[in-house]
Amino acid sequence: MASVPEGRAGPAVGRRAALDLPPARTRWRWPRALLANPKAMVGLGILLAVVFCAVAAPWLAPADPNAQVLDDRLLEPLAVGRNGVLHLLGTDHLGRDVLSRVLYGSRVSLLVGLAAVLLAGTVGISLGLVAGYRGGRVDDAVMRLADMQLALPFILAATFIAAVLGPGLQNTILVLGINSWVAYARVVRVGTLSVREKEYVLAARALGQRDLPIAWRHVLPNVSSPIIVIATFAVAQTMLAEAALTFLGLGTPVAIPSWGGMLSEARNYMTIAWWDAAFPGLAITITVIGINLLGDWLRDYLDPKNRDLV
Repeated sequence: MASVPEGRAGPAVGRRAALDLPPARTRWRWPRALLANPKAMVGLGILLAVVFCAVAAPWLAPADPNAQVLDDRLLEPLAVGRNGVLHLLGTDHLGRDVLSRVLYGSRVSLLVGLAAVLLAGTVGISLGLVAGYRGGRVDDAVMRLADMQLALPFILAATFIAAVLGPGLQNTILVLGINSWVAYARVVRVGTLSVREKEYVLAARALGQRDLPIAWRHVLPNVSSPIIVIATFAVAQTMLAEAALTFLGLGTPVAIPSWGGMLSEARNYMTIAWWDAAFPGLAITITVIGINLLGDWLRDYLDPKNRDLV
């Protein structure tokens, strides 16, 4: 085999091998891997459809989601109301169009899911980095705080915050974010404990860099893969938790259309108006399935053991 001239590609290849960097042509292999996975494409399609419905809800909704027409209450799907509006998914007990409320409810579910995950990730990643990098008493304090958080029942914390602050969209995000940061903190802490003794971290310390730039530039990028996977699944779990809190009267106010609120209001009419609860429940199920399918692919893709199989 012909050797590579030292003055050309040899040193570059050597530096790439020494730094254990992937070849340039494989850095952007994830679009091909995503397109080659049917389940991931189905999940991505579902998620994009939900996002489109949330953004275009004012144009797709056939009626005002809060408009009450008592003469049209509990109309079956595909029924035409008194004012000539076709109700594709029927109406609820107050004559409100179910399709319109499902479309507008997607906004609340996505907003709560993404905002709560962002809040939990910010708190958890920050505390995990501090605990893993500093160690000692700081690590013990953060981990004991995490143990206390895990020992506190979710419903009890939600009830306490709702009683103090009152139910609301912002308070729902706060409850879900506070109760979800521990998973991020534990994963980041474990990764930081192994990364902080690497050669490049020690070299950054020797060059006089401060702890915060080292943790941000050198430690966090190397523990980001499990964080992305946790956040992906957490969005689906948060959406389910928001629906449960709203169903119990501790989440989103009734005036704001949400899938959980629709289920809560429809529980007394399930025997005579199945569509009132079926369609918001189906929307939650399909959205969670889509996010989980995409999260499964992302978990396999970011796993070094399965990198060649994805």
